[in-house]
Amino acid sequence: MKPISADSHVVEAEEVFVGLKERFGDDAPRVTNAGTELDAIVIPAKGPRGIRKRMGWAGMRLREGVSIDRRPGHKPEVDELNDAEAVATLARGYDGLRPGIRDGACRPDDQDIDGVAAEFLYPGFFGMFSFENTELLVACQQNYNDWLYDYADAANGRLFGLAAIPLQDPQAGAVELERVIKKGYRGGCIPCSAPAERPYRDECYEPIWSLAEEAGFPLSMHVGTNAYLPSQFRQKHAMRDSILDYANAPTTVQRTLVELICRGVAERHPKLKFVVSEFNAGWIAQWLDRVDQGLLRDHRFRMKEFTGERPHEVWKRQFYATIEDDRPAILTRELIGIDNLMWGSDYPHVDSTWPCSLDVLDEIFADVPDEDRAKITHENVKALYQL
Repeated sequence: MKPISADSHVVEAEEVFVGLKERFGDDAPRVTNAGTELDAIVIPAKGPRGIRKRMGWAGMRLREGVSIDRRPGHKPEVDELNDAEAVATLARGYDGLRPGIRDGACRPDDQDIDGVAAEFLYPGFFGMFSFENTELLVACQQNYNDWLYDYADAANGRLFGLAAIPLQDPQAGAVELERVIKKGYRGGCIPCSAPAERPYRDECYEPIWSLAEEAGFPLSMHVGTNAYLPSQFRQKHAMRDSILDYANAPTTVQRTLVELICRGVAERHPKLKFVVSEFNAGWIAQWLDRVDQGLLRDHRFRMKEFTGERPHEVWKRQFYATIEDDRPAILTRELIGIDNLMWGSDYPHVDSTWPCSLDVLDEIFADVPDEDRAKITHENVKALYQL
């Protein structure tokens, strides 16, 4: 039974940004220096912070004379990319990417190399979730959804796009959600952190939750897809630590999970499914215990008896998490929920297990029953998205 990646990515083509600079000026993203080593998605108003190269780093791993460095049970290490072939590829920018990254019709070739049956696709340009200008955000995500549909459709049933849903404008978000459902999408992405002024418990999101629940349309929260955060809420750059930021990635979705699990959203919409994507999951079992303790302590301090559903119950009914090379999640799978875990390759990002996914899976599922592996790598994603 070949694995299905519940978390893979695209590298956006220029069509995603067509017409945006004419409407929104220097605040709008656009592709510059296409076909060169400087090929990038650029937001001029942000200066150097607004430059993101269009790259699919994992796709460069199969180069002649270069071996893949990988520890047992782990994804490949970051490549040096100093050899002549890598330099020549990088010099072509987006045009130098593997055909399967640029063209959905060729993506099955990359899947076959990795032994993967199908992939669910998230954006590569996470910046489309964090624009301060909500009109720009809505327009960009509409462009993206139209482009992604065509990209995935070209793969003859082996690619499934996850539409971007612009929750920052709840009315526009509901309209776009209805549009992509009618278009044939099976699931979508929302920001992993809500706008600071409107947490997800706010009633303004109720039409979106209701529509997604009725349609059986799971909503995913991917690492890095944060909503715009005003400057007064940001950590000062001088105080940040890149190692700590990477290791602490789950903290960026934990507040959102408390909003959804403990503040009434999941209770009001018990059939609505949420996916926590690329935060891995080895932390979840212990964290749910802490949330449970915090919930009970909060009620006791307010001299009230807690009579609602416990966080573990809500999680197992409505929440899923994707993993890559997360052995701790496998070892705590019964606490998290065997039915609540899904594997993803993260292709073509630098954290991807490609092209070693089957070897990585053999290693992290060592001594695990075959039926558990089948659920986490294949059956759960099929059931969630009704394949």
